[in-house]
Amino acid sequence: MKKLVAYFSASGVTREAARRVAQAAGADLFEIKPVEPYSHADLDWTNKKSRSTLEMNDPASRPATAEKLPNMDEYGVVYLGFPIWWYVAPRIIETFLDSYDFTGKTIVPFATSGGSGMGRTVEVLKQRAPRAEWKAGKMLNRLSDGEVRSLVAEAE
Repeated sequence: MKKLVAYFSASGVTREAARRVAQAAGADLFEIKPVEPYSHADLDWTNKKSRSTLEMNDPASRPATAEKLPNMDEYGVVYLGFPIWWYVAPRIIETFLDSYDFTGKTIVPFATSGGSGMGRTVEVLKQRAPRAEWKAGKMLNRLSDGEVRSLVAEAE
């Protein structure tokens, strides 16, 4: 059974976590990229009119992804990485989940954050892929080898 690490990273922090998880799990790596990359101004959470704030305030927002993985059916385990925005995953993660059939797959979420935990993230995301087996997931802020190994072990 092939493994995949699919991740969205706005600033590069989650990218490094994803790289470490992929290496530890022996998994392929896929970056979830928006059609329109986020600028520094787009990510200004203190601006009520910034792109990220507008997206996160609209539960129906589904930012378009730049590419689609052509062989998702080959993967049995998907490690799903993202930064925490407003105590949940960015809306582009919901776009990703809506784009594939995750029936029978194991999804292991992991996140990075400047200060908050996972909150209700997994509960919210489960609604997008209800036929998957969801693991609890972990915050990978410190990127210690122990944290990474513990996350990888969740899928086994």
